[in-house]
Amino acid sequence: MPEAKPDVAETEEALSKSVATLMKPKNLDMRVLLRAAVCASRDKVNDAVIKFSLTTESAMKEVEGNNTLVFIVDANTNKHQIKQAMKKLYDIGVAKVNTLTRPDREKKVYVQLAPDYDALDGASKIGII
Repeated sequence: MPEAKPDVAETEEALSKSVATLMKPKNLDMRVLLRAAVCASRDKVNDAVIKFSLTTESAMKEVEGNNTLVFIVDANTNKHQIKQAMKKLYDIGVAKVNTLTRPDREKKVYVQLAPDYDALDGASKIGII
């Protein structure tokens, strides 16, 4: 004997009970999560920010003449992260940070020290001189 086909109403009712509907929670605000992620990445300072210091002749002129240290840093870091890394790693006050992306995709950073810090002392402390 052939089996009887289920009624259309019974099939629709069974489908409506088995299908789960996903809804976004009302209290989830993506702007808050994004802001928290940005703040967390801004506060994250590690040793990978600064790759190495430049010891070229022009970099030494910057140290002597402009109270400025020159570094190569990770290409994805910003000025705030560089300033925090200098303060954390070398205990040096920073007045201004200038960045330059070189053609080889490396980021060169000119870190002008605060007036009460001497670049020659900082360079000897770091080991550049």
